[in-house]
Amino acid sequence: MLFNSIDFLIFLPVVFLLYWFACRGKKSKNFLIVIVSYIFYGWWDWRFLFLIALTSLFSFSSGLLTEKYSPHSKARKLVSAGNIAANLLILGLFKYYNFFADNLSSLASLFGIELDLVTLNIILPVGISFYTFQALSYTIDVYQGKIRATRDIVEFFAFISFFPQLVAGPIERATNLLPQFQTNRHFDDAKAADGMRQMLWGFFKKLVIADNCAAIVNLYWDSYDHLPGVMLIILGVLFTFQIYCDFSGYSDIAIGCARLFGINLKRNFNFPYFSRSIPEFWRRWHISLTTWFRDYIYFPLGGSRCSKIKIIRNVFIVWSISGLWHGANWTFVCWGLFHASLLAVYNLLNINTKHEHCAAYGRLLPNIKEASKMLLTFCLAVIGWIIFRAEDIHEAFSYLTSIVTHPFIDNTYIDGKKWLLAGIMLLIAEWFQREKQHALEFSDTGIFRYRPARWACYYLLVYLIINYAGASQSFIYFQF
Repeated sequence: MLFNSIDFLIFLPVVFLLYWFACRGKKSKNFLIVIVSYIFYGWWDWRFLFLIALTSLFSFSSGLLTEKYSPHSKARKLVSAGNIAANLLILGLFKYYNFFADNLSSLASLFGIELDLVTLNIILPVGISFYTFQALSYTIDVYQGKIRATRDIVEFFAFISFFPQLVAGPIERATNLLPQFQTNRHFDDAKAADGMRQMLWGFFKKLVIADNCAAIVNLYWDSYDHLPGVMLIILGVLFTFQIYCDFSGYSDIAIGCARLFGINLKRNFNFPYFSRSIPEFWRRWHISLTTWFRDYIYFPLGGSRCSKIKIIRNVFIVWSISGLWHGANWTFVCWGLFHASLLAVYNLLNINTKHEHCAAYGRLLPNIKEASKMLLTFCLAVIGWIIFRAEDIHEAFSYLTSIVTHPFIDNTYIDGKKWLLAGIMLLIAEWFQREKQHALEFSDTGIFRYRPARWACYYLLVYLIINYAGASQSFIYFQF
């Protein structure tokens, strides 16, 4: 079920009323969450409910078995490793089998060997990477003794399948989300109201900015070789706005929706396009995934507590895996390696990227140094997103070189000025709210401390959504 669908607009209020008026205690609320989450996920294709149920059952059982054995015992390691392997096997089979089979056949053909590997005609289950990583974090945390294994199968299934963040995150940790299912929730009107505001901002970003940018990008991308360099830059910036508003819009809706049910999800975006370096950008973009890789892969490899050469090695390992996580395509791997190279440069040059506060903290405008750093970081992000959007490596290379080699082909222009301006206006609005959790979190100072000003803002956003929403587009990160 899509957030941007009539089905969800009917589904959400029905679930909300049942949750708060028909369910009294935590057990009944958790049971309802599991049922409606499976309906939400099965709305797309009910057959894949077996996969998420299998992942949940493996991880739940693994947690119980792991705690039966003493720390560092071989049996404890075997149980934990077995569950990790089982979950990765499911993920690999559905997401990566055809990719590796095709590439292995191509590699063998270079040596005159013909491999007739069978490929699978299967659909990639929506959100499988997200809920698999969530399940893996639980298994690892139980093994490391960070949390106790739950003995309530319903609350565990609710933790894995919680519908607001099920198919595109945030990727929750058991240390944050599971305890919330272990206690009773009480309705908080202030929390619910703030959740609705964040949902409204998320819907605006997705329906008005992302979907309209997507229409322009999809229309012109395939004919990029007929566009002048300036137009290619504009097209790249439009996709940069599209992917940000699409993904952060989903996160805003998910986080806001969860707050309606008394659940706090972790923040997933922190105004990343105001970053002053690529390392800061990745501390602000898809925070739940980058911290997952940091805690479960980067730190175990040694993190930053080793020599520079090993630090750079660790970065390249993490970002190769991160690129592959995004999809079974070499463009994603190249995108990961591109950012790994940038992070390596920052590390080698000992550039300070540890910023305690956001840019221009406590001030209206950034200074020249901050502004130039933000502009450079944004430009590097655009290059990365062009690689990310390309169908293959040849297209990515050709697109980027065409910007330089074909600055003026003819008088071909893309009809995207309006949405380019809209994206810029959105960034300006978020700039003024960059010290907040989201753009519609209003303080007790300024014009928005007055209720009429706040409601005027809400009505304006609703008006823009009704009148300027683009053609319905699936969320980009559903494919991951």
